[in-house]
Amino acid sequence: MGKLKIAVNTRLLLRNKMEGIGWFTYETLSRITTGNPDVEFVFIFDRKWDDEFVFSNNITPVIASPQARHPLLWYLYFDWGIPPVLRKHKPDLFLSPDGWLSLRTNVPQLPVIHDLNFVHHPEFLPNINRKYYDYFFPRFAKKATRIATVSEFSKGDIAQSYGIATDTIDVVYNGCNTLYKPLSEAQIQATRNEFSQGAPYFLFVGLIHPRKNLVNLFLAFDAFKTATGHNAKLLLVGEKKWWTDDIRQAYLRLAYKDDVVFVGRVSNELLQQILGAALCLMYVPFFEGFGIPILEGMNTDVPVITSNITSMPEVGGGAVLLADPFNPNSIKEQMERIALDSDLRLSLIEKGRVRRADFSWDRTAGLLWESVEKAL
Repeated sequence: MGKLKIAVNTRLLLRNKMEGIGWFTYETLSRITTGNPDVEFVFIFDRKWDDEFVFSNNITPVIASPQARHPLLWYLYFDWGIPPVLRKHKPDLFLSPDGWLSLRTNVPQLPVIHDLNFVHHPEFLPNINRKYYDYFFPRFAKKATRIATVSEFSKGDIAQSYGIATDTIDVVYNGCNTLYKPLSEAQIQATRNEFSQGAPYFLFVGLIHPRKNLVNLFLAFDAFKTATGHNAKLLLVGEKKWWTDDIRQAYLRLAYKDDVVFVGRVSNELLQQILGAALCLMYVPFFEGFGIPILEGMNTDVPVITSNITSMPEVGGGAVLLADPFNPNSIKEQMERIALDSDLRLSLIEKGRVRRADFSWDRTAGLLWESVEKAL
């Protein structure tokens, strides 16, 4: 038998434009390719690649067309662009870190399906995207040789939603960028001076999108300020990509909107600093397949308030405070506990130090490689 050859969908490796799944792709593949020098990898991009993503000399980068930026183009890319590349390179496996597969190939395929938020919250998606997901993802799941996903919650969800046997689904937990480390007291104060007029702050990090539950976060923050008179602010880091009317109206109605600070999108280095200086990370979305910000909070010694549903209690593992994301009062009560009880804050930080040791990108890459070997 010749050398093992694996083709990989790398369309989300985009310089300076990577979101969560792009980072998952980057962190796992950079380790898997360098760690398996005797395996050949074919990286399939949908545009000219950046050389920083060709991690080692056992990688052949290629381009498939068209650029996959829209449901119709997704279909053309995966079902008409990818198959000729697979026929030419004859890989033993097609690995897809973002979950999309090609229905027009007989090559064994391993998708990483991160979550099924579109099944449970279709209201957060444009109509055409929703139709695409509803049609194709059940077919991807059935076409897959095996499936990898990022939590036990998502594993159960995929098995139940698509009728897939659980013994063909592997859990590969996410990791956390090693950039995230605790700050010194002086760094914390300097960061607060720069972003919140020296005051402590609750922090939201992520795409400003209805799924992230900003309306209830705003309501909880206002109620917290009214109840306590505390000087804390609320900082939001992220792009206003889906600044809907609901979110805008909720913001405009705030009694304490002067204490809400929009920072916009920032570099990873600056984000690490802003997170490390937070009083608490607020991460209370309606649905999450994993929730990497929970790990980022733990790694910077910052307490985390997160949702008591989907994967978040599993990732938090008893080292976070849980709130009902549908109930602003539940979120507000946890904010009060964090702001007013320094012993609680310290105990959450201690528990977070223990919990964070269970997650690393090295471990993620190792688990994904085990899934690859099972699929082969």
